[in-house]
Amino acid sequence: MQNGVYVRLGSSNRKADFQLISELQRGVAGISFDTLPMPQLTIADIDIDAVKSDFSARKIDEHSLLSLKILVQEQGRLVPSHGGILLYGKDRQFHFPGGWIQCGRFIGKDKGDIFDHTEIHEPLPKAVESIMLFLKKHAMRGADFSEIRRKDIWSIPINILREVIINALVHADYSNSGTPIRVAFFDDRIEVESPGLLLPGLTVEDLKAGVSQIRNPVIARIFRELELIEQWGSGIPGIFNEIRAKNWPEPVIEEIANRVRFTVKLPEILPLTRKQSRKSAEQVSEQVTGQVTQQVTQQVMKLVNSLTGEMTRAELMEAVGLKDRVSFSTNYLEAAIIANLVEMTQPDSPRSPTQKYRLTELGRQFLQNKKNDEGV
Repeated sequence: MQNGVYVRLGSSNRKADFQLISELQRGVAGISFDTLPMPQLTIADIDIDAVKSDFSARKIDEHSLLSLKILVQEQGRLVPSHGGILLYGKDRQFHFPGGWIQCGRFIGKDKGDIFDHTEIHEPLPKAVESIMLFLKKHAMRGADFSEIRRKDIWSIPINILREVIINALVHADYSNSGTPIRVAFFDDRIEVESPGLLLPGLTVEDLKAGVSQIRNPVIARIFRELELIEQWGSGIPGIFNEIRAKNWPEPVIEEIANRVRFTVKLPEILPLTRKQSRKSAEQVSEQVTGQVTQQVTQQVMKLVNSLTGEMTRAELMEAVGLKDRVSFSTNYLEAAIIANLVEMTQPDSPRSPTQKYRLTELGRQFLQNKKNDEGV
């Protein structure tokens, strides 16, 4: 069957493989991948503090976690769902190697020369802002004073990109092992790729018309509860309507190699060359200094103060006095990397056993500014 069956999937004819057959079988049974139980896990595998942080006005207990489908019933006991672990799992990437986001800023119009990149491993709802912060780092910001309150004007379509990113996070096929969501920023466009083709029978034209089929109802429900999604099916038509109203180049949605790519063409080209990279880095630092100051938590500040020279993860954990590896990764190290205060010594081999970390130029500048402000 796998060797000879072709199925109409989205906008393409694709040879049936194990993942496609599994998705079709789930669809016939009315089951979604992110609603399936993980019977080998318990509620202890859910980062309850992260859930409480997102739902601060709501009591979080077993009943509410069950209502949100973060937990599900399995043979008389409560266990996390796939969606629950994808959203708030303490060790999400171990269970779902593709449950993270890779961001890069490339010089020119292809991937031949990368200027900056980061990996985002935060809970999916918080990943939205981290991705947007990365994009803002590499955009230009102006101001509109025509109204009573100042309004930021960005050189990239912020609201549109936010919708595209949320759509990718909500509709990605997380059953594709080891395939992360990728955000690539080029001089003339920004591409957002998510694993998995469109659901069976759904076409690109359907998406533009507002036809909505939800691949991950648990993730979509959480995003809706957190008001990251306003109305089902309104996101993509709204993007195209706004693009047309502003007379910008129309985005492109396409299925490529078992992935959906959403390309947002920039209103103006933002050229970046290798000769300009040092100057551009300085400009980026100036642009995001204010943003970084607002983003820095006490945990990140503690990490920055503790980092001297090049240090391993273990050395950093000892320096900040923390033994919880998950908490350290999420609240300290990853947050500092996303804020561009800390960088890896081996960025092309993020999981290298000899990986170390050091302050970026912005990190050193930020630390010096804090010391100057404190009169040190």
